Amino acid sequence: MRTQVGIVGAGPSGLLLSQLLHNAGIESVILERNTQTYVESRIRAGVLEQGSVDLLNAAGVGDRMMREGLIHDGIEIAVNGRRQRIDMAALTGGSRVTVYGQTQIQKDLFKHRLGDGAEIVFEASPVSLHDVEGERPSLRYIKDDAEHTLQCDFIAGCDGFHGICRASIPADRLELFERVYPFAWLGILADTKPVSDELIYASTDRGFALFSMRSSKVSRLYIQCTPDEDLSEWSDDRIWTELAARLGPESAAALETGPSTDKSITPMRSFVAEPMRWGKLFLAGDAAHIVPPTGAKGLNLAIADVRVLADAFAAYYQSGANDLLDGYAATCLQRVWKAQRFSWWMTSLLHRFPDRSAFDGRVQRAELDYVLSSEAGQKALAENYTGLPFSRMGS
Repeated sequence: MRTQVGIVGAGPSGLLLSQLLHNAGIESVILERNTQTYVESRIRAGVLEQGSVDLLNAAGVGDRMMREGLIHDGIEIAVNGRRQRIDMAALTGGSRVTVYGQTQIQKDLFKHRLGDGAEIVFEASPVSLHDVEGERPSLRYIKDDAEHTLQCDFIAGCDGFHGICRASIPADRLELFERVYPFAWLGILADTKPVSDELIYASTDRGFALFSMRSSKVSRLYIQCTPDEDLSEWSDDRIWTELAARLGPESAAALETGPSTDKSITPMRSFVAEPMRWGKLFLAGDAAHIVPPTGAKGLNLAIADVRVLADAFAAYYQSGANDLLDGYAATCLQRVWKAQRFSWWMTSLLHRFPDRSAFDGRVQRAELDYVLSSEAGQKALAENYTGLPFSRMGS
């Protein structure tokens, strides 16, 4: 089998790249190691920057998002139960975010891609990369106990942090940057009415908590926990009790409880692999970088990568120009590192660090007080949270 761009991974970055290439008249084939049902059922991020919303609409896959997504003008930050709203739209001249779960984006992308007759090979495992630095790169994979080869001009590695694409790059061709945080998030999904119209980020002496939602009837909530937390020790009742204590009296009074429909623990790390390219292989999304979820940047960075990569492929196939392909990594990394800085800052600002000294704790609280009492501090938070314009990123 032959195609122009071979895409490894049918997550949102791989599917969106395939959609953008299809719109530009460029052929692609997606290899996915799991089933469609498994990929669609993964619970992930749900806060979209305006730039991400605009790109999904431009790609022709945003109709349901525009009907069902929740547009938020601000967020709330609670310090030991005392809530304060940050009006992001007013501070940024109208920038907002849209709450629309990654699971729904995944379903929308599958609907459009499969409806257009896209070639998606599910349960293709294992996948291996060949001749990546040569003129004829290829992907080999096993499907139904038979080996297959996909010849392509380029390979897009959209297969996540644990995928094969980044792992295939020789160690001397990559520089890795990583910070692992001494805590994790224990998250639940529940069919309960949200306690607020906007997200609540809570910083308390007991640890961090986040109230979010997926719709007007589905709540998504998190509490800070240890990385080695035993999930079996956290009953739904215990989680709701802890959430009420961390969110504070006002939120606790409105907190509707119920059985969780999903429960998981998310480790926290910052990670970047540079230069996001090896020969004809281009990394995108979690394959190249991970951010702690506090700043809501993971999915948005993946969408931004795909935007740059799709434009670069379009320029190459339309005119033979290599400039955008050659500049892909540098262009993306400008945005990646700004998002890393913001995600690290939000995480450091709001979480309780187990090894932090009394002095560091006072400095953390002073910085949080400054942000909440300063228009300049709130504006900096709002600009980064809603998403820096692409025009600032050199793309």
